[in-house]
This record gives sequence, C-alpha cells and structure tokens, in this order.
Amino acid sequence: MDHARSAISNLFGSGPLSYTRFSLARQMDGDSSHVEMKLAEEEEVGENGMTDNIHTRVAKTRNSGRNLWCKVAAGGLLFLIGFLIGYLSYRGRMQATSTCSDESNTCRNPAITPSTGDNDEYIEEPKIEPVLYWSDLKMMLSNELRAVNFNNVRELSSYEAGSETDESLANNIHGQLTDFKLDKVWNDEHYITLQVQGSSPNKVTIESSTERPIKLEITDGYVAYSARATATGKPVYANYGRTEDFQELNKMDIPINGSVVLVRAGKISFAEKVANAEGLNAVGVLIYPDPADYRLHSEVLFGHAHLGTGDPFTPGFPSFNHTQFPPAKSSGLPGIPVQTIASNAATDLFRKMNGEVAPKEWTGSLLAYKMRSQNTDGTNVTLEVNNQMVERKIHNIFGVIQGFDEPDQYVVIGAQRDSWGPGAAKAGVGTVMLLELARAISSMVKTGGYKPRRSIVFASWSAGEFGAVGATEWLEGYSATLHTKAFAYINLDAAVVGSSNFRISASPMLYKIVEQTMMGVKDPIRERSLYDTVGSDWAKKVVPFRMDNAAFPFLAYAGIPAISFSFYDDEEGYPYLGTKQDTWRNLALSVTHLDKMFRTAAEVAGQMAIKMTYDHQLYLGYEQYNQELLKFIMKISPYKREIKEMNLTLQWLYSARGDFSRATEALKKEIENTDLSNRLLCRMMNDRIMKVEYHFLSPYVSPKDTPLRHIFFGSGSHTLSALLDHLSLRKTNPSAFNPDLFKNQLALATWTIQGAANAISGDIWNIDNEF
Repeated sequence: MDHARSAISNLFGSGPLSYTRFSLARQMDGDSSHVEMKLAEEEEVGENGMTDNIHTRVAKTRNSGRNLWCKVAAGGLLFLIGFLIGYLSYRGRMQATSTCSDESNTCRNPAITPSTGDNDEYIEEPKIEPVLYWSDLKMMLSNELRAVNFNNVRELSSYEAGSETDESLANNIHGQLTDFKLDKVWNDEHYITLQVQGSSPNKVTIESSTERPIKLEITDGYVAYSARATATGKPVYANYGRTEDFQELNKMDIPINGSVVLVRAGKISFAEKVANAEGLNAVGVLIYPDPADYRLHSEVLFGHAHLGTGDPFTPGFPSFNHTQFPPAKSSGLPGIPVQTIASNAATDLFRKMNGEVAPKEWTGSLLAYKMRSQNTDGTNVTLEVNNQMVERKIHNIFGVIQGFDEPDQYVVIGAQRDSWGPGAAKAGVGTVMLLELARAISSMVKTGGYKPRRSIVFASWSAGEFGAVGATEWLEGYSATLHTKAFAYINLDAAVVGSSNFRISASPMLYKIVEQTMMGVKDPIRERSLYDTVGSDWAKKVVPFRMDNAAFPFLAYAGIPAISFSFYDDEEGYPYLGTKQDTWRNLALSVTHLDKMFRTAAEVAGQMAIKMTYDHQLYLGYEQYNQELLKFIMKISPYKREIKEMNLTLQWLYSARGDFSRATEALKKEIENTDLSNRLLCRMMNDRIMKVEYHFLSPYVSPKDTPLRHIFFGSGSHTLSALLDHLSLRKTNPSAFNPDLFKNQLALATWTIQGAANAISGDIWNIDNEF
C-alpha cells in the first residue's frame, strides 16, 4: 500500500509530506550517508531556527457541483490503479519469501539477491546507518597511526626561516596535505624582519690584569634580536637569571649596575633573563649551557631575546605584504648586547673571577663558581655583537578538514617547521606528527565514516625559532574573527624528547580533556594509561607556559585555549635543543623506543582534536577558572591591612569573583537543562563557552602596545602576577611601591573579572549583580 499511496501522491503532483534530517544531510564526494554519533539527534534545529523535521500540510481544494462526477470517476480509476500496484507488490514479496531455504532456515535479502522472475518487484530495504561510538573513533585513530612506520617518514629537516630549504619544505608539506585530500589547502605569506649573524663574528674578550686576555670569536650560536653594540663590564654570576636569583644578589649586596651578567641556560626563556638583567642596569648578558643541565661542553646555543612573540618590528599588527608598516618596534626588544658561549668558555671566566664562592644551590657541573670580580683591577668582559637585520618572506601552510555541522568553528593543530640547525626534535618531530595526523584523520573521514561536527585545521608555521613569528603574525592578521572561530590550539613542537615522563602546559579550560585523554592513551613503556603514569595530582604538576612556547601567543594574545605537551626524561629534557647537534641520530640515541613515543604523542593530540569535534557540547572546562581565581584571592588576602591603609577595599574583587562563580554555575545548570541535540540551542551554549578565555584579555590595555593581554598568562602591569609582585613591594621595598599604579592595577583587574562574569551570564537581562 505504500506504493499505492506514493503513486496517488505523485499523480496529484504533490511533494513528499515530510522531510527527514537525512534528506537535508550534507553530501560529500557523492556519499549521501550520514553517520550517527552515540548521542543520536532525534530532532535538530535548522539554519533558520526551525526544526528539520518539518511536516507540510496539503491544502484542501474546494469542491463544486460541476466537477463532482469527474472527481468521483478519477477517484475510482486511482483506486483501481492503487489496488493493482498493491497486488503486484504483495505477489513479489511472496515470491521472494519462497526463496528461503528450508534446510538452513535462512532467507536471502531480495534487495541484495534478486529473484530471476520476470514479474518480480524488488523492495530496497532502508539502510541501517552505522553508529560511531567514542571507543570506535579511538580505535580507528589508533589503527590509522599503527599502520605508520615513523622511521620512514621522519627524515624531515629544515633550516633558517625564509631560506631556500625552508621554502622547499613548505612546498613539500603543501603537496602532502593536498595528496591527503583535505577539503582545502592554502598558504599565507608574511614579510618579516629577522636578525641573523653578521659578516663579522661576535666576540667575547675576558681580560685580567694578571693573565693574558682570552679572546673568543663565536661563529656558531647567537641570540637573535640582541642589540648590535659593544659593552664592557665586571662579570657577575646570576644563576638562571630569574627574578628570585637577582633578589638573592641584592641580599648579598652584589650590584648589577654596569656589569656583564653571566647566566645559565634553562628554567626561563633567554628573553626573560635579558629583561631581568637590563631592568637592573646590566650592560650585557652572557648565556651558557651548564653540563649539569645540557651535557654539552663546546657547543654554543641559539635563541632569541625578544620579550614577546611575532615580528618585533610590526607589534600588534600583521606583516602582510599589503600592510603599510608604521615606524614601530616592540618594547620587548633589549637595549643591551647578548651572546651565548660554550660551557668551557664559562669555566675560563669563572676561573678568572676573584669574588665570593657561589652558594651550593647555584652550582652545576663546572669546576668552580664565583659570584663576581671585586677589585678595580680585576677581570673585565668585553662583549661585541655584530648581528644584522634582514627582510625575509615566510610561508605558513594550512590544510582543513571541514566540519559537517559547524564548519566555521575549528581546533587548530600546529607545528614549527623551521629550525636554526637540523632541528630534529625542535621542528622535525612536530612536523612529522602534523602530517601523519592530517593523513590519519582525513582517512577516517573519507573511508571510515567519521563526520566531525567542527573543523580541524592543520598548520605548519615558519620562523618559530625567532619567537613564534609565523603563528603570531597569523593571529594578528585575523584577530578580529579568530576568537569567535578557533576554540583550541594543540602545539606539537618538541613533543618527543624522551620517554620516561610526561609534562603539560595548558589553559585551565583544557584540563578536563587532558585528563580524559591521559586515561584513554596507553603509556607504551609501562603498559598502563598515561593517567596512571602521571598520577591523579597531575593538575598540580602543570608547567607554566614559557614565552618561547608556540602555544603561548594563542593563549596570551588571542585568548584561545592552548596546550603544549612533551614526553621527556630529565627536568631540562633533551640536551641538544637549540644546537646544531639536534639531529635525528642523536634523538634516536637519546629516546628509548622513539617509534612508539612518536605514535603515542600523535595519539594524544589526535584524541584531543577528535573529542573536541565529536561531541555536541564543546569540551572546554570553563569552571576551572573558579579555582584559578580562588588561588589569586588567597594570595592577595594577606595584604588586607596594607590595602585598607590606602583607603581601598578588596570587597569589589571578592564580589567580582563571586559573580564569576555564580555565572559559571548558572551556565552549567542551563547546559544540563538544554536539549543539546537542538542545533540552535547547542550553538548558543557553545558560543558562551568558547568566549570565556577571550574575556580574560584585559580590555584596558592596547593590543599594539601590550599584545599579551591575558590577566593570568600575559605580560605587563595589567596581569594578576604583576599586581601581586607590585603589592609585595609595600612590605619588602616601600620606596619602590607606587600607590597610584596599584590603584589602577586593582581596579582594572577587578573589572576584567567582572566583565568575564557578565559575559558568561549571557543576555544582559540575565545579569544579576549586586554592586
């Protein structure tokens, strides 16, 4: 009778009486199937706000006496036609039933194995749509990656950004992403300013009144964006060059003014070491790799001294070719010369210093450690830097797998492509993983039936060695829209430099997905989950982002939740990062089961990306910022008395923190009571979730003058850490405390938090704050 009804409907010329969401499903490569996820959608909201299961109603026509008999006759004819069609359909089904085997008690499906009868009519049974559960997707990804022999694909090396080898590798990656049949592959060009070694080598001269001077001409490592200058001063040892190290020197009454500071590499970025020394009026900085940290003796390191990210000569705006550059430069550029030296050169310098012996906790593996040269005729150090600026064109390469429901929202997976030397761990590891993840996930979509709700963007950055320049220029170029589109960034740089331990740097909003991923990925060495390896207290071990981490500008500049992770052995990790010894051979010798670690790291990144594009709800833990705010409140509360003495109160700050907590709780309840299979409502919830990070970018500072605006992770006086550091001066150094500056810091921090709370609350009429 279905055929009869269909025939009658077609005779009257009417369309189908209902539309299912499968008839509206997106068509890809001729495939009309739609794969259902575990959370089945019974009714979805369409683009116009109406449900997709729309039932149309056929309007009744008016009857008149003149055509009554005609309609009766037509109705009789149609009834007869319908009866004949129904009879033939029934007869065909009966004949198909007779094909059953009595012995096996099984039947052939007539839609698959047709009968040979001439009068048979075959009924095609509806297809049963496959269901992909989360466990299925994890297994599919694991199988795709298991099929890869990483030993055969990892021979990727690049050299300096903008060089011919860098451009050649960019073209190679563009071609591979195209071969993987991603939905779109493209590239961005940027014209940037880099600092390279000059035609004359940099020089370090160690002079002593009692011995012949030691002159070093350094032709290997250097520090990009150092001031091009010559400086002479007494050497002072400052351990790792951290703020607390310089505070210790102050307690020892060792002045920094006019000195050349010697610091160990590690713990913090080169740029932070230089900024700390310059802030205390040092005239130059020497950086060496202590054998206790790097196991190097004659090797010179490479790094950069820009206290920021991106091209320092286009701060806050992109270096596209069509941009007219104003005469500007970053305030994070140092004004003093900086150079790296080998550990054996540092040994010579310590030997010539005649000051106090360094405390035990400041010593490494050299023969001796002195704090300074005391006498007026003691050792002097002359530092000459001849680096030069060059203009380079770089390429960022992109490929995208477009989402099927919300293609305009995406997770970005990125890796640095360039390196100063061979860069096996620094750039090669991430590039190999990036390509294999693009291939694996594309295969899951094209042949495995996976249909991500949101898009996945794969990005290969150039000029990462100079401070995430390629990534930052991209963020600056699309800053007006990226915070509404990109909901997470996964950094693959140096993801495998060991096998014993696992560490994470991440936005608090990604803690939830990190934990689930660690539970779902097996530690290949210990044959247990990563979660069991790291421990249930893993969140307390999260490592703060270093400024030279490529994920840092996504979080601190663009307000996009970001994560960077690494398998490593000891605290400083792989000893050859930033040297010309960072080769595939040394990496293979340093990392046990390198092939397995590659696969495991790729699985970690892949699971996070798929999870965030699989669920209805964005997998972002916005509630975690309640804990971060609580930590800040606990740190500032002991200063209540000092704040009261300035006729100020912390009540407004407490109120803002309370409003944020109530707003997140209300959003959580609203999500729990929302039908997330309803497209429109789910999108509204997700929009509010993904903007939480962005609202912690201070709206009270200029993105041009202070681009790293995040109050938790940024850099500048607007940050919560800067507020606490400044407030502590009221106790430790009252003359350096500025009451007016603190009043501004407290007010702006309070209103940034309050603004984030208001934004999470949703519509303006839902905000219920008591001021």
